[in-house]
Amino acid sequence: MYLVSGELVVPRDAPDGLIRAAGGVVHRYDSQGRIEIACIYREARGDWTFPKGKLDPGETFEEAALREVFEETGMRCEIVRFVGATNYTHRKGRPKIVAYYLMTVREGEFAPNDEVDALVWVPVAKVRSNLTWERDQELFDIVTQLPELRARAS
Repeated sequence: MYLVSGELVVPRDAPDGLIRAAGGVVHRYDSQGRIEIACIYREARGDWTFPKGKLDPGETFEEAALREVFEETGMRCEIVRFVGATNYTHRKGRPKIVAYYLMTVREGEFAPNDEVDALVWVPVAKVRSNLTWERDQELFDIVTQLPELRARAS
């Protein structure tokens, strides 16, 4: 996966059956101005993770990330920047790549839905230990180094 004119592109020699997905590391400021990150719980999978989902036909990674975050959290967000990607083998045996974007909340409120049972706002220092998957933890290590979070994370 690489950037071309600001657009994420998956190489032509990507594995057959590659699942393309996108999601968000959504942040907001608490009443003291400290950053909190949205972590979602999916009872069906028994995991804590970030909101994400598959691209629809013709959709860009950015469009999918915004749509999926809204569908899973009920929040309309704005993309701040591309963060990075994770890749792994999907539970059905297919390769999967997920592009993630740092996002801020513009409006909306979480309500449990078909995919997400709970959403918690976690202080930056506690996010890594709240995540189930090592790939999410490693992605969050990158996020903590972003200037947008480092400036106000303390």
